[in-house]
Amino acid sequence: MKHVKLGVNIDHIATLRQARGEKNPDTVEAARVVYSSGGDMVVMHLRQDRRHIQDSDLERVRSEVKGLIHMEMAAVPEMEKIALRIRPDSVCLVPESPKELTTQGGMKLDGKNSGLEKIIKSLAKAGIEVSVFTDPEPQAIRAAHNMGADSIELCTKNYAAAWGKKLQAKELEQLQLAGFLVKELEMELHAGHGLDYYNVASVARIEGMDCLNIGFSIISRGMFVGLKSAVSEMKRLIQ
Repeated sequence: MKHVKLGVNIDHIATLRQARGEKNPDTVEAARVVYSSGGDMVVMHLRQDRRHIQDSDLERVRSEVKGLIHMEMAAVPEMEKIALRIRPDSVCLVPESPKELTTQGGMKLDGKNSGLEKIIKSLAKAGIEVSVFTDPEPQAIRAAHNMGADSIELCTKNYAAAWGKKLQAKELEQLQLAGFLVKELEMELHAGHGLDYYNVASVARIEGMDCLNIGFSIISRGMFVGLKSAVSEMKRLIQ
């Protein structure tokens, strides 16, 4: 059976820390726990409003922890400069709105994305693997491929929010069909958003799935059972 990698998003470790503006809980410690518990990479979304992850979190985890670092970021020049300076192993370009509680969906790729393409090529030239967060739609996937992205991360929001087996099966089928296209284009297939301990297994079994990026459900469960157990349990579920 193919090994599906687990990226653990530690944004909400920083959310808790920022609530008091102190040093703990420390994202460096969290990253170390992720790796020691079977996580394959640490994911951090550096938002433009710095609501949780700070520049220093990326810098410290990059320099003090041995392991793969995956940075989520808006496709804007400010974030491009930070990524080129810190050099994460990979980057996922995501849409970002100041008032949203969390990412609302995939990038809207309509053929007018010269700025996005420029950033993709800039990051790729620096040796950073580039992923684009898209809805499971052929047009968006093909557009990202044409702009030079290495990977597609499918947004699983609709699947995670689907109520009832029939509707969930319909959303899963959309993800499966999108996955076929991603692999046909010879790209890496990732997925994430809203995945938890109850709905993750079916997505992990999608043919060609390479990596799942999961954060909120793992950090939430970690509050009750400990982060190490929460990561280990999720890792078992996706295998």
